Amino acid sequence: MNKTIILIVLFLLCFTTIYSQNIIIGIVVDNNSESPLSNVFVRVKNTNVITKSDINGFFQLKDLSNGSCVLEIKFNGFETQNFPIELSGKTLDLGSIILYKDITEEQDLSIITITDDELNNDASAADNISGLLHASKDIFLRTAAFEFSSSFFRIKGLDSGNGKVLINGIEMNKVYDGRAQWSNWGGLNDVLRNQEFSNGLSPSNFTFGGVLGSTNMDTRASQQRHGTRISYSSSNRSYEHRVMATHSTGISEKGWAMTFSASRRLGNEGFNEGTSYNAYAVFASIEKKINDNHSLNFTGIFTPNRRGKSSPNTQEVFDLKGIKYNEYWGNLNGKKRNSRIKEVVEPILMFSHYWNVSENATLQTNGSYQFGKIGNSRLDFNGGSNPSPSYYQILPSYFLRYNDLSGAYNAQENFVNNGQLNWDRIFDANTTNASVALNNAYVLYEDRNDDKQFTINTIYNAEINNNISINGKLEYKGLRSKNFAEVLDLLGGIGYLDINNFADTEVQMQNDVLNPNRVVGVGDKFRYNFNLSSVLINAFAQVQFKYNKIDFYAAAKISKITNQREGLYQNGRFENSSFGKSEKLNFINYGIKTGATYKINGRNLIDANFAYLTQAPTIRNSFSNARENNNIVNDLQSEKVFSSDVSYIRRGPIITSRVTTYYTEIEDATEISFYFADGVGGDNTAFVQEILSGIEKKQLGLEFGLEAQVTPTIKLKGAASIGSFTYANNPDLYLTSDVTNEGIFDENGRSGNYISNLKNYKIAAGPHTAHSVGFEYRDPNYWWIGATVNFFSNTFVDIAPLTRSSNFYTDADGLTFPDYDIEVARELLQQEKFNNYKVVNLVGGKSWKIERYYISAFATVNNLLNTEYKSGGFEQGRNANYNELRADKALNKPVFGNKYWYGRGTTYFMNVNISF
Repeated sequence: MNKTIILIVLFLLCFTTIYSQNIIIGIVVDNNSESPLSNVFVRVKNTNVITKSDINGFFQLKDLSNGSCVLEIKFNGFETQNFPIELSGKTLDLGSIILYKDITEEQDLSIITITDDELNNDASAADNISGLLHASKDIFLRTAAFEFSSSFFRIKGLDSGNGKVLINGIEMNKVYDGRAQWSNWGGLNDVLRNQEFSNGLSPSNFTFGGVLGSTNMDTRASQQRHGTRISYSSSNRSYEHRVMATHSTGISEKGWAMTFSASRRLGNEGFNEGTSYNAYAVFASIEKKINDNHSLNFTGIFTPNRRGKSSPNTQEVFDLKGIKYNEYWGNLNGKKRNSRIKEVVEPILMFSHYWNVSENATLQTNGSYQFGKIGNSRLDFNGGSNPSPSYYQILPSYFLRYNDLSGAYNAQENFVNNGQLNWDRIFDANTTNASVALNNAYVLYEDRNDDKQFTINTIYNAEINNNISINGKLEYKGLRSKNFAEVLDLLGGIGYLDINNFADTEVQMQNDVLNPNRVVGVGDKFRYNFNLSSVLINAFAQVQFKYNKIDFYAAAKISKITNQREGLYQNGRFENSSFGKSEKLNFINYGIKTGATYKINGRNLIDANFAYLTQAPTIRNSFSNARENNNIVNDLQSEKVFSSDVSYIRRGPIITSRVTTYYTEIEDATEISFYFADGVGGDNTAFVQEILSGIEKKQLGLEFGLEAQVTPTIKLKGAASIGSFTYANNPDLYLTSDVTNEGIFDENGRSGNYISNLKNYKIAAGPHTAHSVGFEYRDPNYWWIGATVNFFSNTFVDIAPLTRSSNFYTDADGLTFPDYDIEVARELLQQEKFNNYKVVNLVGGKSWKIERYYISAFATVNNLLNTEYKSGGFEQGRNANYNELRADKALNKPVFGNKYWYGRGTTYFMNVNISF
């Protein structure tokens, strides 16, 4: 009996020795300020044991096995520390662990080279490339952000609405069009460093995400880098100068933390002529730690900005005026004045409550209120001729169409020597009218969106154990949007008559029958006036599993959205369908996704993800012409999206690489376009809304990225994207218009139904194929230089769907045109493919540490060889039928040729900053 007891005691002692609970504790502090650092990642390498330091810099790791291990301590902006540790069943107190600022981090291009031209371009989806992907350390995504984005490149051929952008867990994508308005927080680079990026379908702790992934920017004051940073930048891309200053107090003994940032960006002209830039940015984040479990944080963002737009142009215009030409500006009183200015003034107020429910669970509750305006100015001319300096009737091609060589010569001379908006002529016309008590011929007005949006959500994150974690989110979002046109400047006149001169009758001319023949002045609403409302309720849940050989997850979401239009004008062309509220549009949507990562070993992984989701049509694509009526798009449905990707990832000491194959299929998409068309229903002319519905698209391809640290100072890098983005079906098409044109349009302004034969046509998504090779040299003395050569091919113009329908070959009598030739038609409708091109980029910089000051300076030169290339373009829909298009393309210089955007020539960006 005694022997048995002794054996049991010895066994228990051995068991306790082997499995006794090892604990590691410590406090992480900043070497400069000696203040604690919170949210520092602490993990045991090659295990799933990981934690973060708390608000006092304290961390604790439990349930560790005996033996040797390496403890990694990592924090953004600081040098990573690695500690070899021997565990033997005791609590190991590491005391204060000092982290040193990593001055090489100041060389990170993601902080600086995002310029607003890449984030604000109205003509492309490049906004999500630089903005959404700059937080990633993945070599391919960084290449896409910094090397490919200037060519309007789209990740996986998808537009930016497929990527979700969040601030403090609140989604910032606009309800109206699904895209993030990056200028709402532009100029605040310093305080938006703390980001969590999820690539593609990979899981996020804050959102279900989109096919392109998500970025969450954390503005919590206690998470900001303690200290002060001041920087100055110079560029010739969008703005010319930028000054920025940021100060963060860190957390005080009384639990307060504050961060303030401000910047100023300005420029008389960017790369394109007449593109002025004027922007301010102010940021404040104030946090109060109530106790160890509760903190409150307020974030305020105010970034008013104005920028001049640039025009797409035909090849004829580019040949005469060059790639910097912009038709929107002209000289007025010795200064360049752009008629098309985009102004964004939308303050954001956010409140967040952080609750540590337990040691392994957190609950974050957020409230956000965003309000203000977005305005886009332009000229209106119901009493004058078209003021555009590149209007087709004053270009050489128009005269050559009628073999008027003399007229063509004079037009060319006038356009080359002048060719800008003639403000003086506009003022003269208005003042002349005013002198005889006539209304304006011209007026400068602004298309306005005044939004008020309230969002509240709560986000739950918990670690069930070392292997399982769960995430969940509930969200409510309400939008009230006022939409109207407002007079900005009478341009020397006395008033502007609010009518549509192209309508047939006195009643139809009225933009508001309830106020006929109204004369408007500065500050008055006119043309259109309506409200949009939207209510969204959304829920998301996710579970993640992490084990030694495999990680996997599953996530689901469900949402309900209700959209409605309310017309405040009774439009004379749509008396019965313009005033009052439309029917409510209700959509219930859902999404599921799953994925797994198999760890072949510590350096080689295989990752696979799959998702199926539905998403409601945006408000923009729900009403056929929201400015004039309540008419809803026929057979409106939610989009269906299936997406998958499989990756092989290599993480070695010398080579890091990823190769991914992907496939995405989109069904029941809707697109609406607005343009002036000749040859509608035979030989009619009308300004139309083209509604394309039931669209199917397929995107498939391969992504590859590689970095090789061939020596301690030299790194080689390469990336490639090879894709095929095509229309997968022949969608439905119909037209609407506010003119009758002898019965071509019915009383609701709708035309007959067509089928648009788009199947196998290429989607205009920037280059379908892009390659990049380069190197980087980083000297131990903190200077560095790098260069890349980028190759682009398979870029296609955006096609006009109406010309691929029966309208193209059908005469007014419903029969095929007598001289229709199918071979000629096939040639006319061939999609234009742009020439291949290459772009060389350079970058270099130097960092210093002088006592407690960190100084960094660097510069980039893009398109070093000044390569001239088309980065995007679209077919004009003006030539809507066979006869019109054939006659136009028979000319050496088509009157209504495709319009293009050209990439910039050689540009630079320089920055110097000091932090302490």
